[in-house]
Amino acid sequence: MHFLTKDLYFPPVEEASYEGILAVGGDLSTERLLLAYRNGIFPWFNEDEPILWWSPPDRMVVVPQLYKVSKSIRNLLNRKQFKVTFNQDFATVIRHCQQIKRKGQEGTWITEDIIESYIKLHAMGFAQSVEVWQNDELVGGLYGVDLGHVFCGESMFSKVSNASKIAFVTLVQYLKEQNYKLLDCQIHNDYLEQLGAFEISRDTFIKVLKTAN
Repeated sequence: MHFLTKDLYFPPVEEASYEGILAVGGDLSTERLLLAYRNGIFPWFNEDEPILWWSPPDRMVVVPQLYKVSKSIRNLLNRKQFKVTFNQDFATVIRHCQQIKRKGQEGTWITEDIIESYIKLHAMGFAQSVEVWQNDELVGGLYGVDLGHVFCGESMFSKVSNASKIAFVTLVQYLKEQNYKLLDCQIHNDYLEQLGAFEISRDTFIKVLKTAN
């Protein structure tokens, strides 16, 4: 495991631990975050931990061009119960992602420093949000880092049933229209698998990341 200094540097992702931890420390500057994402690395740590940088051996992804919307979600979209927007309220979306209660999870990895840094990335045009509204109330959404050919999803939230699914599928449809290569969902979880994400190897992910520019 590598310990980062103030130098803007990451070791090769192949040097990550078995679990996927590549480095510890450094900072959350926009420059370092962009360098990380462009090299298949992301920060993920608890509030009481040092900054941990990950590049797991398997990556959860969606290929937008191959994505099939399930019949149940298509029916939800057709009912038009929700209005979906992009980049209308990034700060509130990331706050809701921080505060939402998640089953089996105590606390949050979305610290105040994370929020501050990603809001800066949003102001620079690199971090994007999807908002889901019902009766003019923000009821769901997600945010992530947009590399122009790969969208790196970070977190999503839902205050009413199905709102995060609507955000997810709307984003995938947008990425398909814009010819993005991948939606990066980072690490496997059952919910993402239900939505149609699957795992590929780190080598395959890095190859797409590096060649699709």
